[in-house]
Amino acid sequence: VNEEVDAGPIVTQEAVPVYTDDDEDALKNRVLYEAEFKAYPRAVRWFAEGRVTVEDDGVTIEGDVDAGLPERRLTSEDRYDTLRYGENPHQDAAVYVDETCDEASVVGAPQLNEGAKGLSYNNYNDADGALNLIKEFDEPAAAVIKHTNPAGCATADTLAEAYADALATDPMSAFGGIVALNRECDAETAELVVDSFKEVVVAPGYTDAALDILTEKKNLRVLDVGELGERTETYTEKALVGGRLVQERDLWTPTLDDLEVVTETEPTDEQLETMLFAWKVLKHVKSNGILFAKGTETVGVGMGQVSRVDAVELAAMKAEEHAEGKDAQGAIMASDAFFPFPDGVEKAADAGIEAVIQPGGSVNDEKVIEACDERGIAMVFTGQRCFRHD
Repeated sequence: VNEEVDAGPIVTQEAVPVYTDDDEDALKNRVLYEAEFKAYPRAVRWFAEGRVTVEDDGVTIEGDVDAGLPERRLTSEDRYDTLRYGENPHQDAAVYVDETCDEASVVGAPQLNEGAKGLSYNNYNDADGALNLIKEFDEPAAAVIKHTNPAGCATADTLAEAYADALATDPMSAFGGIVALNRECDAETAELVVDSFKEVVVAPGYTDAALDILTEKKNLRVLDVGELGERTETYTEKALVGGRLVQERDLWTPTLDDLEVVTETEPTDEQLETMLFAWKVLKHVKSNGILFAKGTETVGVGMGQVSRVDAVELAAMKAEEHAEGKDAQGAIMASDAFFPFPDGVEKAADAGIEAVIQPGGSVNDEKVIEACDERGIAMVFTGQRCFRHD
């Protein structure tokens, strides 16, 4: 301790923005409420915990290191655009850009149809979800997203085939949705896209012929996100009142070596391929999530249910009533978490499901396995779940 005021070694700091129209009182309040009220309690806590070492050459804080989830986080982003409104018309909104992000993103992506209205808050949210989904695949892939959930997704030999298969999962729900493609959009795919109303198309490029077709639709927003490349953003965030949740991004998908066959019936090679496809899509379905698939295309999606058996019934209903040219007979079922009771697989069997991929781990696993064995259903455990709650 010395006699000088504000002259000792720096223990911790906070960044304070300064705006053009600031006066003395405004800046003083920002320094106090946005900086000192954060830094001072932190410094007191560190001293109380005995983690501060003050030496002639500075201050060392035990455990205050640059880690994946560091003790302190400082983020700075610039407003990219002011939006018409937020999720609802009575909410103001803006989109901010992280200029350090190298990954393909809908934020800042050129909108190629001049004169079309800009993206809305919901458009950004859905387009981001759609882009994240098709980044899962190396093969030509297409997805249609509605309210951040897949209405359909597929991979195929060509982009047009993938889009047609994705759309056929639930054409009714796809109305007004977001389309994402993981290849340059060609004219054949563009013709299929404009055949029904869509809000946004996201792709890593477009042929001139495809652009001519897409831009004929006045308010179809056409985004070019550039080369997809690697997924470099490794953390995701969710704002809370009074805080923020930060977690590692769920980039894990099972391989064949990760799958544990737990039933008397072994899955076929084709079923195993479909299971791996279904899991990649299921990661992007809001929990409780159930997905029915055949080959490498979705058949029915049951999303956002508070009961897992309800999600099964929803997927079955979608496959039966909304899918075009396909159904659940002989399909596989993917579940984002374990089945707490046999009723989920029983309902799935009634719908025509012949194989199941799920994490396992329930106290009732044996009963669920027994229900599968009684019905000749093959089932594998991944050992990992893929909840999505935001």
